Amino acid sequence: MGSSEDKKIILEIADKIKEARLKKNLLQSDVAKQAGLNSNYYAKVERGEAKASGVTLTKIIKALGVKSTDIMPV
Repeated sequence: MGSSEDKKIILEIADKIKEARLKKNLLQSDVAKQAGLNSNYYAKVERGEAKASGVTLTKIIKALGVKSTDIMPV
């Protein structure tokens, strides 16, 4: 997946995505469908097992109805 710093960032984003989803009481399948993603792939992104592209992260952020600053590390 890359350097340990990359893994740390990916896991931080994954945690924030999951936190946002749970705050909205949404299922992983709900977010995946709204974002136009495969449910299994979305689950991997949320667990930090898949590195999502910028486009994919944008779709997830829109599906969650949050700001990018809520998800992306500063």
